[in-house]
Amino acid sequence: MKNKGFTIIELMVVIAVISILMILVANLLVSVLSGSNQQFLAMTNVDQAVSVSTKFTNDLRNATNGVDGSFPLYIADVNQIIFYSNSSGALNANRIRYYLSGTTLYRGVVTPTGSPLTYNLASEVVKPVQTDIANGANSIFTYFDGDYAGTGSALVQPVNINNIKYIKMNLIILKKSQANSTDTFSVSAGGVIRNLKTNLGN
Repeated sequence: MKNKGFTIIELMVVIAVISILMILVANLLVSVLSGSNQQFLAMTNVDQAVSVSTKFTNDLRNATNGVDGSFPLYIADVNQIIFYSNSSGALNANRIRYYLSGTTLYRGVVTPTGSPLTYNLASEVVKPVQTDIANGANSIFTYFDGDYAGTGSALVQPVNINNIKYIKMNLIILKKSQANSTDTFSVSAGGVIRNLKTNLGN
């Protein structure tokens, strides 16, 4: 009577097949999880960009003279803007700065202090508000005069801040829907400085 069971060769074949199956399943799981993570990053970038543009518009619309009598708009460059605003219910106008450094957009805030109130630039609180900026040579900030009604050319740099009535933020951001992807999406938002508007609506 022969003994029933697996031979060593049969066991080795079974182990090899199971090992291959385990490797295939592991690779599939890694691929699925990686794809989900990339989709999450893409959605996060989109949500963040919308939030940044909304915050910028709110800051801008509430721009006003600084506590030291400064004009509401201080600097109007292609990748940096500085203005004074009492957005978010601030009692006194804060000095607000949006600027690009590398591929990150930052927002800096200086709250006036002292008596009389002044802006101590050393006390600026800076936070990154958007990463993965891919504007390249495209301006983040564009400026328009009082004749702007939704279409028309932007003012040419260097811009005379006294002519600016409407400002746009234009963000081009990496989607990150796939690893090493160079695909981008755009978010554009604009606003009028209410204290400077002429014929523009809200």
